Amino acid sequence: MSIGDVLSVFGEALGLIVIIVSLLVLPSLFVGLVVSVFQAATQINEQTLSFLPRLLMTLLSIMALGPWVLSELLDHFQRIFEMIPVLLG
Repeated sequence: MSIGDVLSVFGEALGLIVIIVSLLVLPSLFVGLVVSVFQAATQINEQTLSFLPRLLMTLLSIMALGPWVLSELLDHFQRIFEMIPVLLG
């Protein structure tokens, strides 16, 4: 098992993590931005006002993208397990 093999597996895993996290976090980021603009326009200074919409958007994102995320993670782990005999020699 060479360092290149390890770096390849690590790079694939890191790329997958970045994609999954960005797909789950970006929608709540945009909702928080919209709520913040609304708060600035109406001068409502309530700290907890943006919490519930962001929480709901995150939960909706998890519910909508959950099956895809799970299948991608399972595919990645399956590739890793299939590579074990090749990497060990």
